[in-house]
Amino acid sequence: MYKVFVNDCPIILTENNNILTNYKKETFNPFEIKRIVADLFQNNFKGICIICNNLEEDWKQFKSLFKIEKASGGKVLNAENEVLFIYRFDKWDLPKGKLEKGESVEDCALREVEEECGVANLAIQKSLETTYHIFERKNKTILKITYWFLMKTDFSGVLIPQNEEGIEEAVFKNEAETKMALQNTYQNIKLLF
Repeated sequence: MYKVFVNDCPIILTENNNILTNYKKETFNPFEIKRIVADLFQNNFKGICIICNNLEEDWKQFKSLFKIEKASGGKVLNAENEVLFIYRFDKWDLPKGKLEKGESVEDCALREVEEECGVANLAIQKSLETTYHIFERKNKTILKITYWFLMKTDFSGVLIPQNEEGIEEAVFKNEAETKMALQNTYQNIKLLF
């Protein structure tokens, strides 16, 4: 199953015809995907479930309809098991950014977390779920694929939000604060918790 978010509304691609969902179900049709995405941008409905005959083949076809942008980021825990969040565009988010040419997803994740938050001594623990969302930029519809990693750090210095990236705040949050932050974040970030 793949979940692709458009305006925080999911397009669920699955082979499971018996999936329990409140969303309308449609059979995969590559000629309808652009219309579905446009409808989600217009907030015409809250999500859709697309039933695939061959999930991996249909997923390839789905991706071919968009310009692909790859990114990588981290869910970072400090010594107190607090989670590192950034505040940008009036939402709590996790640090992430675009892959540079020739860069591995792991190196990108480490670099982006360091750049966006000023945190050091990062160590990747494991891969997390890959997330997908669609957005528009300069009249292009882009499918962003973000690779996520669980990271640990013993860093206890001052966090420095990368203001030129629109980041207003970088902060470690305890369990209660994390629950509050997740009430004002993106749906794809919630998948990581």
